[in-house]
Amino acid sequence: MSLQFEDNSAEVKRRLSESLIRFLYEAGGDLTSQIQQNSRVDTGQTKGSYKYKVNESDLTAIVGSNLENAIWEEFGTGEYALKGNGRKGGWVYKDAKGKYHHTYGKSPNRPMHHAYTASKTALKRRLEEIIKSGMK
Repeated sequence: MSLQFEDNSAEVKRRLSESLIRFLYEAGGDLTSQIQQNSRVDTGQTKGSYKYKVNESDLTAIVGSNLENAIWEEFGTGEYALKGNGRKGGWVYKDAKGKYHHTYGKSPNRPMHHAYTASKTALKRRLEEIIKSGMK
């Protein structure tokens, strides 16, 4: 009686990588959509700026916005800053139409934090499903 060993590790690694890439695109899209739903809307510019990008070779996904206002939406400004470390006493600024406004800051809305918190359990379950189906 002889036993023969067959090395399937390359196929397992390929399928696992394909499954993870599939998951990253799905999770990136789902989180981006949830963040956009959680965003406050004035002009819609910040809401529409949230995007995701998957790096297939590193098996990573990045979700975010390239707009400065997205940081303010997430963490707040001035007296309303999330960690209480914003400017105190208020300030005056001029808007795009040339009108002056006085503010004490902007309260944090936390669209990214809330999207992640609401989705993380479902995303973990979905990752498990995708990996299991990819290994069949």
